[in-house]
Amino acid sequence: MVSPMRLLIPAIIGLGVSALAADAQDIDAYAASQLNALKAKSSLYAKHLPSGRTIAVRPDQPMNTLSVIKVPVMLLAFRDAEAGKLKLTDRYTIKPEDLRRGSGLIQTFEPGLNPTYRDIIEQMIITSDNTATDIMIRTVGLARVNAMLSELGFKETRLLRTTGDLFREVWIRADKKHATMSDREVFTRGFPGDAQSAARSFALEGDSTRWLGRTTAREMAVMLEGILNAKYASKASSDAMVGMLRRQFYSSRLPQRISFRAQVAHKTGDWPPYAGNDVGIIFYPGGPSIVSVFTNQNTGDFFELEATLGRIAERVIDTWK
Repeated sequence: MVSPMRLLIPAIIGLGVSALAADAQDIDAYAASQLNALKAKSSLYAKHLPSGRTIAVRPDQPMNTLSVIKVPVMLLAFRDAEAGKLKLTDRYTIKPEDLRRGSGLIQTFEPGLNPTYRDIIEQMIITSDNTATDIMIRTVGLARVNAMLSELGFKETRLLRTTGDLFREVWIRADKKHATMSDREVFTRGFPGDAQSAARSFALEGDSTRWLGRTTAREMAVMLEGILNAKYASKASSDAMVGMLRRQFYSSRLPQRISFRAQVAHKTGDWPPYAGNDVGIIFYPGGPSIVSVFTNQNTGDFFELEATLGRIAERVIDTWK
C-alpha cells in the first residue's frame, strides 16, 4: 500500500511552486501598476540575490541618470587607487572655481577646505555633492570613466558631462549668450528664476543630448551587484564603496517605508519635481535584494513619486524572503 504521506508530497511541492509563481506574478504586476500610475517615464529592474528572482518594467529603456552616474565615478576612483594612480589619503584644496550649486555641503564652506580624496568621494555619494563630483570627474577623467564602463560590458551607461556643464546649459537655455559663462559665474548666479525657467528645466531634463549621464535600470542593478560581489575591484575597495552607499543621507525613496526593517546602500539622482531616481542594495533577513528604479519627465505629484518607490521597496522585502 502506498503511504498517504507519499501521495501528499507531490501536491505539497506543487503547492509551494504555485505559491512562488503567484508571488512572482503578484510582485511584477504590483511594481508595474505602481510605476504606470505615475505621470512620468519610468523603468525598474530588481533582483533577489539569493534566489535570482527578478522584476523588470521597461528595464532596458535609456534613462537620465542625474546623480546616479556618480556611482561609476566612485568605482573608477577606487580602481585607480588600487592601481596606484590615485592616493585616497592625499588632500585637495577646494578653490572658488570648484564650487557647484545643487546638492552637497562643500559649497557652504569658504574656499580653502582641504579634504582627502576619500572624503571627496564620500561627499559625492552620501550628500550627492556636485562640487565633489566635478573634482572627481576631473581627477579620474570623464573619457576614462566611459572607457571603464565599456571595458566592463556596460553598453548604455555613460557619463556625458560635468555638473558644471549641466548647470551652464540651464543658463544657455535662457539666453545663448551665457555659453561663455565660467563655472564660477554659474555658481555665483545660481539658477534663473524667470517665469519660463520651470518649462525650460523640464525640457532640459528630457533632452537626452544634454543629460548628465545615461543608463538603464538593468545595467545599474548589474553594476551594484558587481560592486557588492567584488567583481570590479578588490574586496576591501568594494566593501568601502558599499559602506559609502549605506551612509547615503537621502531616505525619502527606497528606504522611506523600510528604514527600521532593513539597511539600504543606495544612490539617488534628482531633478525635483521632474525626476527622482534611486538605485540600491537592500539588506534584510532573506535578502539582499537590488532595486534600480528611474523616473524622468514627471508631471505629477513628486511626493507621490517618492512614495511609490518606497512602496515598491517595501513589497520587495515583504515578498522576497
